[in-house]
Amino acid sequence: MFQTGLSSFYSVCGDAAGIAGNLFAFALFVSPIPTFKRIIRNQSTEQFSGLPYIYAFLSCLICLWYGMPVVSPDIILVATVNSIGAVFQLIYIIIYITYADRARKLKMSGLLIAVSALFLTVVFLSMTFFDSYKRQTFVGYLSVISLISMFASPLFIIKLVIKTSSVEFMPFYLSLSTFLMSLSFSTYGVFKYDPFIY
Repeated sequence: MFQTGLSSFYSVCGDAAGIAGNLFAFALFVSPIPTFKRIIRNQSTEQFSGLPYIYAFLSCLICLWYGMPVVSPDIILVATVNSIGAVFQLIYIIIYITYADRARKLKMSGLLIAVSALFLTVVFLSMTFFDSYKRQTFVGYLSVISLISMFASPLFIIKLVIKTSSVEFMPFYLSLSTFLMSLSFSTYGVFKYDPFIY
């Protein structure tokens, strides 16, 4: 009886952390809206980099795949948040490409095609060559790598922040949302006994 009660408590705590992670992730996904309003208003990408959105799109796609029941049972909150994130990132990338100069437009379009092809390759390989346990491990490692690249991508902006002595290109709320989302999903991963999430 005690074991069942503890298991229920862990389940509730895990779900609460996952829901909190979804809410903080949503805040993270909407935090670039002022940047993209500015890009649309000025009809220029200025000195903003599109790379963080490419990395975030790839990460959302791979983590979405990791959260699908065919890969990882019982962590659907990972799939829901990353499906929403993928849509937001794709919209940001399309806006960026629309208002970028020719060189950036070509680079970002090429990266978008490459990311889409890479994701489809991951889905194909994981479904064709791996059983359910190995599939979860394979996609889990890829999701960890993609998340590290996504969270490291704002470091490209550090040089610009130092050069301009301004954090204008690295908003505070973006960093805060990232921290809170990461903390929530780490907790969710602990309660779900999933080392790839935490």
